[in-house]
Amino acid sequence: MDATFANDIFRESIQTYHQTDQVDTPLRNPYSPNGIAFLLYQKNWIDTVQWHLEDLIRSPSIRPDELVAIKRRIDQSNQDRTDTVEQIDSWFVDLFYGIIPKPEARMNSETPAWLLDRMSILQLKLYHFREQVDRQTVSDEHRQKAQQKLAVLTEQEQDLARCFDELMEDIRNGDRYMKVYRQMKMYNDPTLNPVLYGTASKA
Repeated sequence: MDATFANDIFRESIQTYHQTDQVDTPLRNPYSPNGIAFLLYQKNWIDTVQWHLEDLIRSPSIRPDELVAIKRRIDQSNQDRTDTVEQIDSWFVDLFYGIIPKPEARMNSETPAWLLDRMSILQLKLYHFREQVDRQTVSDEHRQKAQQKLAVLTEQEQDLARCFDELMEDIRNGDRYMKVYRQMKMYNDPTLNPVLYGTASKA
């Protein structure tokens, strides 16, 4: 499990999605549910669909009812994204079970799964900026600006990959350790969101 392995799966998911380029395309995960590859593919598919939902919601011609429906779908997608990140972190907790951090070990504030979250979204940025570089219906200036941003994103890809691999090595060696704080989102919880529990009490 390293950055190359993860990024390859993220790219595979993005390429598969764009065969249809439709937000309602069902997820058909090609990996075994018991492995980390399954979770990585699922994570990126959620990110990819949400990326395109965010595009749709910004259409100047969108109807109010469509906007509300997509906004609620994005909210649910955010919850699914967080849930999947937590599943990935649980996989890492099991992976590193039994490793005793050294007395001088430092805690890493960002867990491996949240670093993978950034890497997944970065692959989407890379894919779509490459599209802009290759667009033939725009000006040379547009393509040049896209190329400049693509160069920065490519450098970031290399940096994040190195950071991930170094984090894996440090945790295995006991030089750093991970600590998982489960997300405590309130907006989707009918017992914590005052709008939701207020509505329920009036019913």
